[in-house]
Amino acid sequence: MTHLYLIRHADNIDGLIDGKMGDLGLSPEGITQAERLRDRLTHTNEIKPDVFIASPERRAKETSEIIAPAFGLPITFDRDFEEWRSDDGSIEPDAFMRRWAEVPKTQKAYYRWIEGFESRAELGLRVSSALNRVIQQHAGKTLVIVTHGAFLQMSFGYFFGYGEAVIDRAIPEIRRTSITHWYQNEGQDRWNLERSNDYHHLLD
Repeated sequence: MTHLYLIRHADNIDGLIDGKMGDLGLSPEGITQAERLRDRLTHTNEIKPDVFIASPERRAKETSEIIAPAFGLPITFDRDFEEWRSDDGSIEPDAFMRRWAEVPKTQKAYYRWIEGFESRAELGLRVSSALNRVIQQHAGKTLVIVTHGAFLQMSFGYFFGYGEAVIDRAIPEIRRTSITHWYQNEGQDRWNLERSNDYHHLLD
């Protein structure tokens, strides 16, 4: 049986780095979120991974480093699990959203914010390729991957096989440090979604 646990990184702070918007690492709230997830996983021992992968982006890297003691495994940092590479930080968030609102619905999947960066369709291809690669490499094992919200949302397209039209109608909610668990029984092609957006460790 193959198990795949996808975990979204904890809350982070965005700020200016060399004059551009960038990731400043986890916020105090984010550190608490990651610590609570680590404590939950340590206490329950509910996930026993063979492989521990994380995006090397700072917010995901710091989250994975905090929860790593619960697994006792080295972290493999893999750029294919990074967030949507939509821009270089030179577009301020308000301007980003204004431009996005102006893009026709039929063109949103193909819109490129800055030359050389990904469209949403290209993100979807990267997500599918990355998931397919590690699942093939580690068939029959349990994998934990610390990644990002957009990556997790696009991952449903890989497993369910839906396209861009569905994304415009419905999208899964992915809370910070939440767990999404897929598994595949040996000898079967179908994947089963056991849980999604599991953030019980953050509930008081």
